[in-house]
Amino acid sequence: MNQLEQYFEQNQQRLMHKYQHYFDIYDRYFNSYKGKPVTIVEIGVSHGGSLQMWKQYFGKDAIIWGIDIDPRCKLMEEENIHVLIGSQEDPAFLNTLFEQTGPIDILIDDGGHTQRQQRISFELLFKHIKPNGVYLCEDTHTSYWNTYGGGHKRKDSFTEYAKNLIDSINAHHSEETSLQVTDFTRTANTIHFYDSIIVIEKKLRPAPSPKMTGLPSFPSQPAKKTFQEKIHLHWLLYTNKLLQKMHLPGYQINKMIELSSKL
Repeated sequence: MNQLEQYFEQNQQRLMHKYQHYFDIYDRYFNSYKGKPVTIVEIGVSHGGSLQMWKQYFGKDAIIWGIDIDPRCKLMEEENIHVLIGSQEDPAFLNTLFEQTGPIDILIDDGGHTQRQQRISFELLFKHIKPNGVYLCEDTHTSYWNTYGGGHKRKDSFTEYAKNLIDSINAHHSEETSLQVTDFTRTANTIHFYDSIIVIEKKLRPAPSPKMTGLPSFPSQPAKKTFQEKIHLHWLLYTNKLLQKMHLPGYQINKMIELSSKL
């Protein structure tokens, strides 16, 4: 049982409501920030219990910011804990958040959990996460709940939205104009999917550049190809391109690459 879970189990202060398996996930991504001067933002204050937990966990040099639409949450403020009142799906409010908090080390979305709220918050706030910071959206099981706008494979769910971010991370390798390099490609290092939690770790990333080291084990002597074999290979490459555009299965790429390298 880690420190966060111990705090939760022994909690006699403000109310908290958490799934039990969250604490190991929190500790995995947050442990390296303990005892450092960090800025933590949590969307969703409720009764304020988790704000107190973060304060105790990260230490006296951490500044904790809570975001909630309920003005009563202002009562949860105490030393090193600040609360801002506003909606996480209001772009005007979110665009001024950075003016209050400054650059953010860790952002935890534990707000209203609707698909629109989670998407808008991410789209407007991820850019304010520091390099090497963490964006954690929890309770993403609402991506499967109809009352929150979710459903299995539902187009606008946050989980489906986050799956598309996997493509964005790999955009440097795309051969198609439909997948372009974006600021997210340049600044997102990893995406981790857990039961009810999605974690995105930020890191400035230049375009990947492959290299080789060492000596070859044998000389490369590509076999000469006949004119008919060259025509056949070009036909395969062209056909595979058409299948690619239609998102249909194609020919074995590894064999085609091997053949094309011998042209």
